[in-house]
Amino acid sequence: MRGSPRFKRAGNRVMRILYLGAAAALSVATIGAAITAPTDARPPASDQVASESATLPSPAEASRFAKQATFGPTPELITSIQAKKSFSAWMEDQFSLSESTYSDIAAKAAPSNVCQGLTGSTYDNCYRDNFEPLQVQMRFYANAIGKSDQLRQRVAFAMSQIIVTSDVDVHNTAGLAAFNQILLSNAFGNYRDILKAVTLNAFMGRYLNLVDSEKGQPNENYARELMQLFSVGTVLLNPDGTPQTDNTGATIATYSNTDVKEVARALTGWTYARFSGFPLTDNVNRDWSQPMTPYPARFDVGSKTFLGKTVAAGATQQANIDTVLDTVFNHPNTAPYISKRLIQQLTLANPTPAYVARVAAVFANNGAGVRGDMKAVIRAIYLDAEARTVSQLPGKVKEPVLLLTSLTRAIGVASDGYAFTTKDAGMGQAPFRAPSVFNYYPYNFPLPQGDGLISPVSKLMTTATVAARHNATYEWTISGDPNRTDFAAQHGISGSTGTVPNWASWEAYGADDGKILDRINLVMLNGTMTSVQRQSILAAMAAVKNSNPALQTRKRAQVALYVVASSPLFQVDR
Repeated sequence: MRGSPRFKRAGNRVMRILYLGAAAALSVATIGAAITAPTDARPPASDQVASESATLPSPAEASRFAKQATFGPTPELITSIQAKKSFSAWMEDQFSLSESTYSDIAAKAAPSNVCQGLTGSTYDNCYRDNFEPLQVQMRFYANAIGKSDQLRQRVAFAMSQIIVTSDVDVHNTAGLAAFNQILLSNAFGNYRDILKAVTLNAFMGRYLNLVDSEKGQPNENYARELMQLFSVGTVLLNPDGTPQTDNTGATIATYSNTDVKEVARALTGWTYARFSGFPLTDNVNRDWSQPMTPYPARFDVGSKTFLGKTVAAGATQQANIDTVLDTVFNHPNTAPYISKRLIQQLTLANPTPAYVARVAAVFANNGAGVRGDMKAVIRAIYLDAEARTVSQLPGKVKEPVLLLTSLTRAIGVASDGYAFTTKDAGMGQAPFRAPSVFNYYPYNFPLPQGDGLISPVSKLMTTATVAARHNATYEWTISGDPNRTDFAAQHGISGSTGTVPNWASWEAYGADDGKILDRINLVMLNGTMTSVQRQSILAAMAAVKNSNPALQTRKRAQVALYVVASSPLFQVDR
């Protein structure tokens, strides 16, 4: 970090106060300490079922809930949650919203030679808009910052890190948009429907080699990951997500290599849809916006046996795929395995087995005999006593995407999303570009010196990425005035409007530094700032002087925002 120009600017009095007095310096070690910091609160009893207080959520409770259920609290969001009088009522309202979309991007599917004959910037723009992820990434961030269907988006983002595809290996803009539209559209649907849609999605088909898998030499990649990552997991689980063991204490494999081979045979014979009028043998006019289509000549019609189920010889392709999906969906492992993964993405990195068991029970049966009801599972995750008890368990590191969105939503910005794409990769998490099907980080990554705790996002914490996180908070607070280059509208991108921070809302506080800090404390720390921390930050703010009163207020707000945003108090959620 020593060579960074941001840190070289820290020689004046204000910066000395920021670094030495107001907040602990951000580092891998301080993040780890923040995760494991002891508190007075205790976990709920193992038999405590999901419940919700009959009293109106306090502003601090609403803020903490918004950290988990949205892309970051705002004053308006906190007020709206309170206005619903309960978290469950707010979620019911969210279940009806579907403002965000990628469908218009998916609808622009084009043949692979669409840019042929073009040159210069015209070719570059054509290639970017058809074979790179930028449009989808910008839309993702613009939705996360500005659209109202926050819960739908947050669940879809969580699902995208469980059922993973990546532009690192497959380059088709419409296909990427179509895949992520599946997760948005089905976020509140049924998990069985999600499995069906992603299995037949062309982008996924290309990513995990299911497309054009043929009888006689079936590709096993999708069959393996469908079981390993998208449904049953690798070892048999108890209903609370803990592993089952044999009489020697060893874990028990969920499936065998023979199961993988047999599932792969059952999934042969699917290929890309083609644009109207083009045959299935045409490799230029593939329609990535549509589900894959049967190619009967490539399908294995023999009998298959996997996971204790048999598909009879001569059964249709549809019967084969339905049997595969029904088998993994109904497997006893799927409820605890997927429930725990969702909990880790949405609320707690280290849920107790009792919490997992309560959510898994709802996944298995929503109370009306329905399995895989995502609405019921989401309610169970967020309303569980363990999720709602403040600081009861080790903290959860903000992943880079949530760090950026939470900070900008706290500041108040309007954005087309481009600015975010200039920061995220340096912190280790560019949306839709996971390095592998195992996501950006393993879900069971152990916290260094964590005494058995796991901290998945800590896998991304290196010297370089910590510096990038710190620089991002500096640049968008201390240096976050509207004339930043990365905030500018991109003239080569259709519809680009840039990023505009609403500093006027902070300038309106005038000379009342306390009100600025009240807002920051509520929105960024859900009311947990101590009196010592408050006085230190107020001292840092008071050191900022400017002859222009409005500019002085803005600069003081930026100082306070930077101190909090760069500290583990903000970067580790509790």
